[in-house]
Amino acid sequence: MKTSTIRGQRLFYSGALLIAAVCIAPPRGLAQSPADGQTPGAAIDSQTPGTSRIPNPADNLGHMGGMKEGQQAAIDKIFVKTAMRSSLTEVQLGELTLKQSNDEQVKQFARKMIEDHTRMNEQMRPVAQHLGAEIPTEGSKKDKSLLSKMQSLSGPAYDQAYIKEEVKNHKQDLSSFHLEASNANNPGVKDAAEQGSKTIAEHLQMAEQLAKDQNVDLAKK
Repeated sequence: MKTSTIRGQRLFYSGALLIAAVCIAPPRGLAQSPADGQTPGAAIDSQTPGTSRIPNPADNLGHMGGMKEGQQAAIDKIFVKTAMRSSLTEVQLGELTLKQSNDEQVKQFARKMIEDHTRMNEQMRPVAQHLGAEIPTEGSKKDKSLLSKMQSLSGPAYDQAYIKEEVKNHKQDLSSFHLEASNANNPGVKDAAEQGSKTIAEHLQMAEQLAKDQNVDLAKK
């Protein structure tokens, strides 16, 4: 399996949304559009390259009155947990890059990822503690699989795979952070998502520039 597909399904928010959708979506056949006057869930700008709208369970509640506070609170907790887990993996991947890559520009980017994602987790920790959310100490199975695959690469082959992963994952992460920033009930979570969005947007811009500098064809699988 190519490394660029390992984390294709990893979205900070997707697991939370799928769980919530199963738990709170109306029975088949009921109205699927918001009731009159109801504000639908926030949508990601469809014009932004590489981003896609992540379904919001609130959009499917229709006349049921929208997302209940307890339901959004549960999603907030899952978001915090998965965001911290993903940052942890970014740090581990950055550390691996310092060992496997021979390119100083790629290593410089990896150092930035280590620094920023470490800081993001430090800032997210008190929010997780306040919510009673689990603080992860390791990545997901897919993240571990990615790290294992990347360990088998080195030099230019590693750089190509790493850059593609970073562009793809930061596009996905930006969408999920934007969505949480729009829907979070907890002020701490909302602020963390808003601040995180700014950092991730910066990372995405850096990763795309790195791809250009390194002649990485992002359209090629």
